[in-house]
Amino acid sequence: MWKDYSSSFIRKNRSSSVSIMVAALIATFFLSLLCSIFYNIWLYDIEEIVLNEGDWQGRIIAELNETDLLFINNMSNVEKVVVNEKISEMYGVSYEEIISVQNSEFKDDISVLDIYFQNPRTIYKDMTLIADGLGLDEEEITYNYQLLSMYFIRIPNDPAPRLILPFYAAIVFIVAISLVVVIHNSFAVSMNARIKQLGILSGIGATPGQICSCLIQEAAALCIVPIVFGTLLGVAGGFGAFSMMDLLAGEMTGRHYTHFRYHPYVLALTILISLLTVLISAWIPAGKLAKLTPLEAVRGNYETAMIRRKHSRLLFLLFGIEGELAGNSLKSQKKALRTSALSLTLSFFGFSIMLCFFKLSDISTSYTYFARYQDVWDVMATVKDVRIEEFDLIEELKEAENAQGADSCVIYQKVQMLSYVNQNWISEEVDALGGLKALAGDSSSADNEELYCVQAPIVIMDDEGFIEYCCQAGIEPALNGAVIINRIWDSINSNFRYPKYIPFVKEDQSRTILQKNIEIPVLGYTQNVPVLREEYDDYALVHVMPLSLWKNVSKQALRKGLLIDAEPEVYIRILGNMDLGLEETAAEIIRQKYEVETENRIQKKITNDRLIWGYKMIVGAFCALLAIIGIANVFSYTMGFLRLRRREFARYASVGMTPGSMKKMFFIEIMVIAGRPVLITLPLTVIFTELMIEASYLNPREFWMQAPYIPVFIFIIAIFGFVALGYYIGGKQILRSNLAEALRSEI
Repeated sequence: MWKDYSSSFIRKNRSSSVSIMVAALIATFFLSLLCSIFYNIWLYDIEEIVLNEGDWQGRIIAELNETDLLFINNMSNVEKVVVNEKISEMYGVSYEEIISVQNSEFKDDISVLDIYFQNPRTIYKDMTLIADGLGLDEEEITYNYQLLSMYFIRIPNDPAPRLILPFYAAIVFIVAISLVVVIHNSFAVSMNARIKQLGILSGIGATPGQICSCLIQEAAALCIVPIVFGTLLGVAGGFGAFSMMDLLAGEMTGRHYTHFRYHPYVLALTILISLLTVLISAWIPAGKLAKLTPLEAVRGNYETAMIRRKHSRLLFLLFGIEGELAGNSLKSQKKALRTSALSLTLSFFGFSIMLCFFKLSDISTSYTYFARYQDVWDVMATVKDVRIEEFDLIEELKEAENAQGADSCVIYQKVQMLSYVNQNWISEEVDALGGLKALAGDSSSADNEELYCVQAPIVIMDDEGFIEYCCQAGIEPALNGAVIINRIWDSINSNFRYPKYIPFVKEDQSRTILQKNIEIPVLGYTQNVPVLREEYDDYALVHVMPLSLWKNVSKQALRKGLLIDAEPEVYIRILGNMDLGLEETAAEIIRQKYEVETENRIQKKITNDRLIWGYKMIVGAFCALLAIIGIANVFSYTMGFLRLRRREFARYASVGMTPGSMKKMFFIEIMVIAGRPVLITLPLTVIFTELMIEASYLNPREFWMQAPYIPVFIFIIAIFGFVALGYYIGGKQILRSNLAEALRSEI
């Protein structure tokens, strides 16, 4: 009986059935798209971690022997143990150099063991058992925290929060809940349209459970096909989005290449989430209708709701009696149109904020990167896994680039070290502003009242490049000392967008001390930074030194057992016309012995613009999808309430209202439905944009001169156009129908 009843209703009410199917299709597409994109991002992150950190799960760094290794291998959950002697990655010096130092911290029998487990979820328990069995301290065992977190494995002593996967899961959950809120009105519209029929069925003995079950079965029958097609469309959309991101980022340096992948488990999870979303969306209105008494259902609540509403005074003043009638009609259907208002408001707000954010980002990037470094570099090459003192292609590379016509070629490397600055060495300008603590805050620490520990990044330049820099800074060139970039950001009297610098230290010291034990001669002080594509910490005492001096410094640090945090990369900065083939020449020479990545400034700008465009397209697509959901709800509203509105306009016609006045009512409703989100969103957008401008310390006038007015205007026109189209289709059917026939009682 119920099956025949539902089938009959679906056949006779195709418009409402189509609106439900469209809502289910959009919801499933959205969920499938998110699941497929997040799955591939998750796999990409895992591959990135494995490439950078390795695929080991637990690691032991201790004095071990073969018996200890056998003990670990015999643990039931241990899959394999790999001896790893690449300590250079951890300490910045080679394994051979470390074991040659007579230092209690490093001994010949130190071992680095990478451990793999059959069931990684018990890794913390197993590693604790291993540590207890071997008598190891907690400091001698570590975990691949990033990799384990990607599998929802949390180690209690993890030093940092790992929120990537929980973030993905939270987004999918929030989207599912949002879609329930959004699409349940499509079911409510269809179910409310037959409320009198359900009341009569209840009056002849149908129980609330039977009515609710019937409505949910009907919803399931309507949504099975859309869920399948929506899932497939989402997978196709995910493939397209991932391919587009891969294409846009194709020329970025430092990234690894991958391809779109999909797993049956992801398909099953997507379908399950979609089914739950649709069924919950249907169950909410079905449960409410099932609880109505037969009298309430037969009576209906549309007309009574209109009677109870207050007058729409503003619309009456603007448009007359048609405005008041339109306002009362909209108020009576406030709940049905809530989804449209929410979706259209969120979509327009998200779209406008996105455009403003990207425009701000574009202005900021132009100032702080491309415009700032326009005359600093043309070609950059990054040589992997090598220290500058071991890089033996400096002379060959410089000769080749000079022969090609390069204006300048500098080879350099960065090292992080510490400097201990005596209070008496701090400049008078810093003291006048309250001292180092007042400016740098937590960026500096004091060993005592007289000695400050500050960051002292070292820029090691090839000898020829260092001499060139000395000449530019007005310092007498030599290779037996360093140049100190003597500046600190005056954070009290300037902001980061337009920083002002003052001298960090007094320029009366002929030597500087690094790592407490290493003395370096000082050739001079300057506030002119080297012409390199580098950012320097605002509160650091940057040292620039030649390669010749650095070789002695690194040996001195090794003899004293000091650890040096050197980046395992050498950089080559080339200035010159890129049409001369400078990038190709450098890459050809370096690839003879080393792994290298090259980039040029123009291609970098093109790649950045393409990435920004891709981000805009992806976020814009989500905003458009929200708008489509809202517009689909407007269509659902106009179609689903066709019978009720037909009776409403029949009553108006019976008291003398002309078709022109009815069309005016439709026009007013269009303006309210589409205009309200715009009127709400535009002030919010301006407020949020002003806050972003203030946070970025940009000139507001500069932004508003370049604000994205045209795309925002086009989006507004699209909202008005689609809402008007929905009303045109519904209103056309109402005005063409026999309005006198609509006044008769219908079941």
